Amino acid sequence: MNTITKHYIDGAFFESHGREVMDITNPTNGRVIAKVTLADEEDARRAIAAAKRAFATFGRTTKEERAKILRQLREVVSARIGDLTAAMVEEYGGVVRFAAPIVEAGANAFLAAEKALQELPLTRSWGKTTVTLEPVGVAGLITPWNANALFLCAKLASAVAAGCTVVMKPSELSSLQTQVWLECVDAANLPKGVCNVVIGRGDVVGAELVRNPDVAKISFTGSVGVGKSIMRDGAATMKRVTLELGGKSPNILLEDADLKKAIPNALVIGFLNSGQACAAGTRLLVPKSRLDEVKRAVVDAMAEFPVGHPADPKTAVGPMVNEKQYERVQSYIRKGIEEGADLLVGGEGRPTGLETGYFVKPTVFVNVKNDMTIAREEIFGPVLCVITYENEEDAIRIANDTSFGLHAFVSGTDVQRARRVASQILAGRVAINGMLDDQQAPFGGFKHSGVGREFGTYGIEAFLEPRAILE
Repeated sequence: MNTITKHYIDGAFFESHGREVMDITNPTNGRVIAKVTLADEEDARRAIAAAKRAFATFGRTTKEERAKILRQLREVVSARIGDLTAAMVEEYGGVVRFAAPIVEAGANAFLAAEKALQELPLTRSWGKTTVTLEPVGVAGLITPWNANALFLCAKLASAVAAGCTVVMKPSELSSLQTQVWLECVDAANLPKGVCNVVIGRGDVVGAELVRNPDVAKISFTGSVGVGKSIMRDGAATMKRVTLELGGKSPNILLEDADLKKAIPNALVIGFLNSGQACAAGTRLLVPKSRLDEVKRAVVDAMAEFPVGHPADPKTAVGPMVNEKQYERVQSYIRKGIEEGADLLVGGEGRPTGLETGYFVKPTVFVNVKNDMTIAREEIFGPVLCVITYENEEDAIRIANDTSFGLHAFVSGTDVQRARRVASQILAGRVAINGMLDDQQAPFGGFKHSGVGREFGTYGIEAFLEPRAILE
């Protein structure tokens, strides 16, 4: 049994002032594997004070000094990829085939931020006017539970590249993963107070970060409801905010799509991270004329997406993070049936042989209407909705008929046509023919999917303020 009682403040581990203790449960079997003592407002204020002191110096560092720190961070995280992956599998239930690449992407985020920093001009001049990009100050970084190492690394990388000091609040559900990650940060030997981490609840530690006047910026990844409250409550102290929120991403299969490739890709995209991914393509839009072909192709491809123990390399879909999330997904499956969608595969309950833990049957609904609840709301589980369209114009209309706009996908053999369709979708990222990534490309959403962007120069600029000096 692991016991976590310390937070990371001012370059050292400190015993928690907060006394609330929470159990950490292995979602594969429902057993308690750790106890974590959660931070309170006093812990958060201590961390903010440390970050404020450090910013007086760190905010004046050069590109070269920040680049050196980014390289140090990449080195120490890269050395622990195996340990971070194992922690993600045990604590979160992330399947190893997804967990290992996502942790590696986290380590590489520091390299990507260094490259972006070198490409970003921090000073621009014309005539007798000089504009400098200045670090905004102390940044509060609030991260979710579904890809802990990636979010921690990516947000820290952009903030450090900009010259900000940070107070990070990872999800309390990721405490074991965070402890391994903190050992990496401690080994990097950063200047004291640059990176401070307190593990606690959003309504306690997160709320303190949002209301505290010494925090200039909030970068949050999580739910739309919490994102709205951060915007509202942060306005009292004029917080700068970056919000990466939910998604209900469309995946448009064009008439010329090769179903032997497009359907397995669609299931990878739809069941990404066991469906617990904001970017998952959970609305599969297919030509009405090809629906029967699509249904047969989905059934045939499901054999390549087995549910099972997340440590098994063959497993494609693991458990939900906890019982609450399991029950949430079950309620949406029931809702889909009640509203008249037809089950093609999956359904309610646990898969055979996986009666313990929080396993869900990967589920595909057909004959889904875009106004059904399962097509409107983010389920955050392995549930895919197949929706038919009449023509290209209809597909684009349905794709954009959502309150979200985080990610989208287009599949087709005519690349020029796919590009034309992609350019009409209201989403922060649109991938053509697969699940693609580029850490220099901006990530974030239109509409209710958020405010602002992360990654690359766009992510660094989110932590900077322009100052003009005129002579």
